[in-house]
Amino acid sequence: MTTKLFGTPVARSEDPRLLRGEGRYLDDLGHDAYHVGIVRSPHAHARILGIDVTAALEVPGLIAIHTFDDLPERLREPLPLLIPHPSIRDGRTQYVLARDEVNYLGEAVAMVIAEDRYAAEDALELIDVDYEPLPPVVGPEAARAAERTVHAGIDDNVGARYEQTIGDAAAAIADAPNVLEFRLDIERSASMPMEGRGTLARWDADESMLRVHSSTQAPTSVRAAVAAYLELPLQQVECVTPDIGGGFGVKIVHPWPEEILVPWAARELGHPVKFVEDRREHFISATHERAQVQFLKVGFDDDGRILGLDVELLHDHGAYMPYGVIVPIITSTQLLGPYRIEQYRVVFDSVYTNTVPVTPYRGAGRPQGCFAMERTMDRIARHLGKDRTDVRRVNMLEPEELPYDYGLIFQDGRPYRYDSGDFPASLAKLKELVDWDGFEARREAAAAEGRLLGIGMAAYVEGTGVGPYEGGHVLVEPNGTVQVATGLSTQGQGHETAFAQIVADELGVPFASVRVVTGDTRRFRYAVGTFASRAAVMSGNAIHLAAVKVKDKALKIASEALEVDVEDLELAEGQVRVKGSPETAIDLNVVATMSNPLRYAFDESARIATQFATPASLDRPPVGDDDEPGLEGTDYYSPVSSTFANGMHAVEVAIDPQTSDVTIERYAVVHDCGTLINPRIVEGQVLGGVAQGVGGALYERMAYDANGQLNNASFMDFLIPYSTEVPHVDIDHLETPSPLNPLGIKGAGEAGVIPGSAAIASAIEDAIGARVDAMPIGPAQVHALRCASDERSAIPGRDRVEVPR
Repeated sequence: MTTKLFGTPVARSEDPRLLRGEGRYLDDLGHDAYHVGIVRSPHAHARILGIDVTAALEVPGLIAIHTFDDLPERLREPLPLLIPHPSIRDGRTQYVLARDEVNYLGEAVAMVIAEDRYAAEDALELIDVDYEPLPPVVGPEAARAAERTVHAGIDDNVGARYEQTIGDAAAAIADAPNVLEFRLDIERSASMPMEGRGTLARWDADESMLRVHSSTQAPTSVRAAVAAYLELPLQQVECVTPDIGGGFGVKIVHPWPEEILVPWAARELGHPVKFVEDRREHFISATHERAQVQFLKVGFDDDGRILGLDVELLHDHGAYMPYGVIVPIITSTQLLGPYRIEQYRVVFDSVYTNTVPVTPYRGAGRPQGCFAMERTMDRIARHLGKDRTDVRRVNMLEPEELPYDYGLIFQDGRPYRYDSGDFPASLAKLKELVDWDGFEARREAAAAEGRLLGIGMAAYVEGTGVGPYEGGHVLVEPNGTVQVATGLSTQGQGHETAFAQIVADELGVPFASVRVVTGDTRRFRYAVGTFASRAAVMSGNAIHLAAVKVKDKALKIASEALEVDVEDLELAEGQVRVKGSPETAIDLNVVATMSNPLRYAFDESARIATQFATPASLDRPPVGDDDEPGLEGTDYYSPVSSTFANGMHAVEVAIDPQTSDVTIERYAVVHDCGTLINPRIVEGQVLGGVAQGVGGALYERMAYDANGQLNNASFMDFLIPYSTEVPHVDIDHLETPSPLNPLGIKGAGEAGVIPGSAAIASAIEDAIGARVDAMPIGPAQVHALRCASDERSAIPGRDRVEVPR
């Protein structure tokens, strides 16, 4: 019998090639291409008075220089606001090259094209831009104060305001026996993939075809955008993603200015053109995320049960809002976690600042929401003197209450409704995994050694598999190879392996015979993209449905050839065979040949498909009205709503009494993403997310000064965790299948990062006995909190201590 692959920890088939250095990334392509360099604004806010390119024109190897005034009319229009929303009052997006004004450090001002990167860099240095600096708006609170504005016509700097309610939170809080009110802060961070952004374009004048290679998470959308801005029919544009060295959300943005400028230049010059950003460019011109100020007021009873919750969010979306208000919408809904909150009000202001624009970064608003709710749970527990897990348990939804509709609207425009899960079971697993009840003994032992030990936890629910759709194509070749294609791209998630497992199981073929292609519009033209933990849910189910079509067709053809009822056949070991009589069988590759009626026999195996090889039914055509040649199938999966994964993290930290350095001693994860396709891949996703969560909690922050200058735009100054800072992680799984899709799966891509800041803040607070209300937190901030803890406890009602950032 064929070994079942779905649910087994199959080793990733893509890894050997990448580990041998045989990956092909964007900069490995286009060695004959001209190179693009971009003049970027050195100011956070300035008016452009003039651009003098005279000196740069003498650089050997220079091909062209373009400013806004050189662009055709269509390219002078602003880039699109990708996701419109009724709450957006005035959605501003940037131009491919700045028109009259720059609004953040790093904004594109002019484009240089040269024979190589060296010449391009030389020319960039000789272009003289005359700027009139304007006062910048830096930080969400400065934006709200509105003493000055980012854009003319937006006097309060508010790009969007949105409110959602459940019941009457104000009345519930007013009647509650216990009330807490406090503020939380999350600072700005960014994705930082190993490979930055890049685009390569070739124009074939003979075929009037444009081929674009882009390091993107949304190749079909890049294709559509390029076609629109270059005013080309969609069928004349191809977009292909090579290997991608990480994305984490920053590459879902499209089109970047360079994704329009490079194809335009390639067509104008009739020569390949390439742009590859360097690391500093990525810091100052690729998008950021996370920055929010949160104001919470909660009313609760003496058991810790939340009676009413009021939340106000101040979200910094930077100088422009190309991705709309998706991030604060996610924060405002996903904040509720696994809890039964029946009286809730949330309102956010999304404000303009003179900083790099904000779009989703892995987690996409969920880490901020989790931080708000889990810090609230800890505050309640501390106020009542209760165990933090007990307060969470009393607020949790029971499994029999699911599906549970909160009465809110989620980021996909659909009801915010949990489809499945068992939150109390996850909590029980986590407590056992981390030995929560045995912690006090470990704390005492650490204290005897002079160490401060603390434990914390955080729970979350993650909306995954957002629509509108994805598709899949499955084809069985006459040589037995099974070709699989889907439109979304891959940035290291193991799609090649997981999708092959799905198809191999459905068709009963060896895993090694399945070939998977992603992110190539030549192979699959319609798709949405890789983001929001959606690839396995969306493309996985679409590929499954396509494979079912292939299976059904194979059974039908074999049924006629073997003169056996379809119900009596099965696919296994690369054959269609009679159940219970495996010796009566046809190889699947033979069925593939038979599926395509031939006039000509190209080889011996093709003879069986020609018109004289087998008796033909004279009362029907060789290809029926409801059929088509080939053993292949295409299908799409489009869900009614998102499916919701969930999980819980617990962490133990040790604080050095002398240096206030934080060391993670223990990290435990319980995760529920429904039915697991490949546990090894899921654990890899969780581990990678935990690493980014640790970075966001302890190290990573974009340090803008009052002038809008990014003071740490390099890996010398912007800290990310090394492998030595990433702890060993104990992982356990709970599988509650989703009822919303055929495979019962939920997404897993962002799960590891979501609760990191909340869980680590909880543990640090437990270790030092002082409230932690801002992240990230490093030794300087921990030291300040420890020094101020006596003062905080001595002043009733005081809720904040200013700590160095």
